[in-house]
Amino acid sequence: MRSVLVSVIFLCLSSITFAQDDATQIRKVMDDQAVAWNRGDIDGFMTGYWRSEKLAFISGDSVTRGWQSTLDRYKRTYDSRAKMGTLAFSDLEITILGKDSAVVLGSWALQREGDKPHGKFTLIFRKFKDGWRIVMDHTS
Repeated sequence: MRSVLVSVIFLCLSSITFAQDDATQIRKVMDDQAVAWNRGDIDGFMTGYWRSEKLAFISGDSVTRGWQSTLDRYKRTYDSRAKMGTLAFSDLEITILGKDSAVVLGSWALQREGDKPHGKFTLIFRKFKDGWRIVMDHTS
């Protein structure tokens, strides 16, 4: 009986450790995105997204499908450093749903010379061989 209890405790602790590691990896993806954005590197920012035609980016009443279409949308919308401003993510709530899926709720803010747009986002992440990637982004 004691060995069963020890095994259960070990498995629970292992699960917590894996979830913490996954959350740390997801946070790093987002930190890397902010760093890329803040140096004016939209291509680098996009490495956080799943490079697939199944990627979905939702903003307002618009749905953009596909990695390349999402990249093109970002480059069209933020075609200068002034429009890009400085990006910050905050209030991140990372929930690991399983061994290869997670959801992130958070806030975004841009600091620009003339304004300070901000909003909320929900991101769905999946874990692939090359790491965690955003497969769906709903930003408002």
